[in-house]
Amino acid sequence: MSNTFQVDLRGIVDLLSHHLYASPRVYVRELLQNAVDAITAVQHDEQATAGHVSIESSDTTGDGSLRIADNGIGLTEEQVHELLATIGRSSKRDELGFARHEFLGQFGIGLLSCFLVADEIRVHTRRAGSPAVLWTGYADGRYDVKPGPEREPGTSVTLVPRRGAEMFLVGATVNQLATLYGSLLPVEVTVDGAKVTAGEVPWAAGRRASIAYAEQTLGFTPFDVIELNVPEAGLTGAAYVLPTPVNPATRGGHRVYLKRMLLAEAVEGLLPEWAFFARCVVDSTELRPTASREALYDDSLLEATREAIADQLRGWLVRLSSSDPRRLAEFLRIHHLGVKALALHDDEMLRLVEQWWPMETNTGQTTLAEFRARHGLLRYAATTDEFRQLAAVAAAQDIGLINGGYTYDAEIIERLPQLDREIKVERLEPTDLATRFEALDAATELRLRPFLSAAQRRLDRLGCEVVVRTFEPANLSALYLVSRAAHFHEEFTATREKADDLWGGVLDALADTEAPERPQLVLNHRNPLVRRVTALGDPDLTALAVEALYGQALLLGYHPIRPADAALLNTSFLGLLGRAVPGEDR
Repeated sequence: MSNTFQVDLRGIVDLLSHHLYASPRVYVRELLQNAVDAITAVQHDEQATAGHVSIESSDTTGDGSLRIADNGIGLTEEQVHELLATIGRSSKRDELGFARHEFLGQFGIGLLSCFLVADEIRVHTRRAGSPAVLWTGYADGRYDVKPGPEREPGTSVTLVPRRGAEMFLVGATVNQLATLYGSLLPVEVTVDGAKVTAGEVPWAAGRRASIAYAEQTLGFTPFDVIELNVPEAGLTGAAYVLPTPVNPATRGGHRVYLKRMLLAEAVEGLLPEWAFFARCVVDSTELRPTASREALYDDSLLEATREAIADQLRGWLVRLSSSDPRRLAEFLRIHHLGVKALALHDDEMLRLVEQWWPMETNTGQTTLAEFRARHGLLRYAATTDEFRQLAAVAAAQDIGLINGGYTYDAEIIERLPQLDREIKVERLEPTDLATRFEALDAATELRLRPFLSAAQRRLDRLGCEVVVRTFEPANLSALYLVSRAAHFHEEFTATREKADDLWGGVLDALADTEAPERPQLVLNHRNPLVRRVTALGDPDLTALAVEALYGQALLLGYHPIRPADAALLNTSFLGLLGRAVPGEDR
């Protein structure tokens, strides 16, 4: 036995009118949409008069109600019963149920948005050749239909406000909302006799008008304006490049019109994520809205549109690099993160970044192309701290080094060989520098053996190996070098000490059984202070000096300070200070 669903009409009206739409303000948009569609339905007739939509706010009606009238096609009594009283039924669909291309509305629920501000809706309508009809709907789901006073073909809708919603029907509010949603409509719209439609899209009126529109509507003077045109989506418009930096994580919204009716002011998904530096204003005839008409339906057409707009933004950047490098450099200074994000998967942008974006190196700010021409090999440090540790020493060894620690820089450097196989890239290991240092001669090494043994005993508890080498710059007394393997082992050990028994057992199973590579404290024998320390005859003073050099190397190298390191820094400082200040305690 089959049964039909029972529908609580009052609940359905409440659900659609109060929960589908984000704000009561949209009722003006839905009324304008129905009026424009009604006018569109009769404009195929060459004898049709010019379309006009007239809105009278509560300031003009005098009884608190709002009235909107159009000279569109109107409805017969049969259509009133079929369309106005059936949720989801729309005259704007063809016999197969698909939305008809020329109309704004599709879903048959737009009129319900008026229940956001009204308890009663009166529709007085007449189709040419048929008598006038008056339909009255109530927020509790009831409606009645009766013959209406005779009138010219068209429709007028009257809203009787609900308690607490009167402010949405006053003149200032209605004028603001009608201008917001309908200012670009191709039919004339008036509010209390004053025209609110401009009749022309701003990006079609020239660059100066487009910039003025951005200043007035978006609130900023754009760095540049990029014309957008996607025929497949019937889309035209402009992308306005922001004049100031913006957080890449911020999801920028775009102003989208459908058939010149504003859909929403903050539509997402129109641009790829990397294009966060632009805000778009577009009009489309083919993109589909969601049922609430506050977002775009994410389908294959929207995806193709997004890709087409991305190509046009990319083309603008490429043209800028060839026609106005100074302007490009200014743009990159503001929005380099977006361009670098694009360069991770776009060869054209990768070439642009290589040629034009200056990166930090140990020989100053330079582009990757200039660095490669000078040094051949793109050698980089993966983190900013690692670069700070190694930059001066690498420069003294005549090793060019790039700071790959900034956002996307290391990934961009690593991707360059995919662009050109002749490009060689290498990540500099801290311990690689030690292989370039000069070893001591045999006599000096033999003489320093007692010192090294004492120094090693002092730092064994910190897991550090002490070596003495000769390297530039001579004013650098000590260098603390940690390989990636040693760094991983330190982090692994610290995590194991904090883990509970369960996770500790898991980590023990993953532990490497081989002896870990230890960090190195490399003392520079070319440094006068180090030579004096190695010649000290006082074992206690030697130990304090070695600990102080260790602490200084940690600080100069921007290494993390563990509790044991902090304690050593404190004791060595106080110990040396005590030896430097003679006297007896009292």
